Amino acid sequence: MTQSKNVLTDKGTSEPASTKKKRTGISGFDHISHGGLPLGRPTLVAGTAGSAKTLFASHFLAGGIQQFNEPGVFVTFEEPPVDIRDNLTDFGWDISAWERDKMWLFVDISPNLDVDTYVNGDFEMSAIVARIEHAVRSIGAKRVVLDSISALFSQFKDTLTVRRELFSICSALKRMGVTSIVTAERTSDYGEVARFGVEEFVADSVVLLRNPLELEKRRRTIEVLKFRGSSHQKGECPFTILDKQGLAFIPLSSIELTQKSSMQRIHSGVKELDTMCGGGYFKDSIILLSGATGTGKSLTVTHFAKGGSLTKEKTLIFAFEESKEQFFRNARGWGMDFKEMEEQELLQVHCQYPESAGLEEHLFVMQDMIDHFKPQRVAIDSLTALERISLPKPYREFVLCISSFLKEREITGLFTCTTPTLLGGPSITESHISTITDTIVLLRYVELNGEMQRGITVIKMRGSEHDKQIRRFVIDSTGMHVREPFEHISGILAGHPVYVGADDLVRIQQMFNE
Repeated sequence: MTQSKNVLTDKGTSEPASTKKKRTGISGFDHISHGGLPLGRPTLVAGTAGSAKTLFASHFLAGGIQQFNEPGVFVTFEEPPVDIRDNLTDFGWDISAWERDKMWLFVDISPNLDVDTYVNGDFEMSAIVARIEHAVRSIGAKRVVLDSISALFSQFKDTLTVRRELFSICSALKRMGVTSIVTAERTSDYGEVARFGVEEFVADSVVLLRNPLELEKRRRTIEVLKFRGSSHQKGECPFTILDKQGLAFIPLSSIELTQKSSMQRIHSGVKELDTMCGGGYFKDSIILLSGATGTGKSLTVTHFAKGGSLTKEKTLIFAFEESKEQFFRNARGWGMDFKEMEEQELLQVHCQYPESAGLEEHLFVMQDMIDHFKPQRVAIDSLTALERISLPKPYREFVLCISSFLKEREITGLFTCTTPTLLGGPSITESHISTITDTIVLLRYVELNGEMQRGITVIKMRGSEHDKQIRRFVIDSTGMHVREPFEHISGILAGHPVYVGADDLVRIQQMFNE
């Protein structure tokens, strides 16, 4: 078998000749596309209205200017340049300044000009190509955007003409030696690739943007449909739009199981819980804390933060069900001064309603805050609140991404979730993410003789022995206190505790051993 010849990409890294790419400068996309867009070729970017086609194309030009000092040409067939400048201001891109510096140049063929100049005949199309070529030469452009060819070709009567003219434009862009994006409209997220049904056969590369509505929620995704002669990630990948940044993609394919595993233990904040866990939580582990409302999940998070402060470890808490003032008030009620910890820069609490943003937006905000605060501990209270605003697949992807992010930085993560029933039973959240976590701690109500008690147990702890008993715990003015195990009682986790005699226990143990 012969080996492919290697060449240098525009970033100077060695890759096979068939996969030579240009970095886009768009967060996460170069992971999905295995290096960027095919160098010196046009890429068709298709999507329905509102799927972020124009923003994707604009970010491609902005990324080239900001990160690689590469000028770009924006050819608009639909919106006038003044509208595009205004629309992109919120992302921190000063288009007017780039125009003055000859880094960004508009070629305006939008309907505010004479539409008849491009709807009839080869001569008029040649004139458009000539204008683009002149713009490329005048600023030495390396990147070109055509937005959108659907507006350009809407005047043509048949698909053969569309195919011929599109082929002509793509060939011209290749001759210019630029890496380009050509946007096109789709009539549905999962229908024809583009409006005329022929665009994908002419373009060497096709990228699809989607924004479907499912169960009253929209979720943006991207799919690289084809890169001729080049590899790329298969399937859909989620993305979002961030203020002052633009597009941000979540490259799930870049998540690798290569994180380090520490044997170092950290204090949970509750001495008896440390003993149950075999000496405390592992430093870089993800702990899932599950229980019904009122069983002490937020209290356990409070102890977690207090335990970190004792060893001068920073804790960052993301609260999605309580305000910061509520969190601080509750901590004072248990004898813990969160205000003092905050002043010492050992604690930061971020509170936000889950419905205020999508899961992808929450993920990027959390990652950004972690990178800035640099905590050793992170708590999310609660995952159940975030689960309510999403479907199962994107929710699991979110937990996978934040867990991997924490592990890569050797940060201990404590996630809480709420069981759907008061006294026990299965948790939907646990079934979705229990395999991702390293440790699972259950908090349960236990009804005995007309009295409501609380129980705690560690049902999973990777890499360590742990206490398998279900123990009583009480909550007072100083927090949580774990007591003796429940004896001669079964069915606690199922929510149906019953007393079992000594003979029954022996018989059950014998059956288990067999």
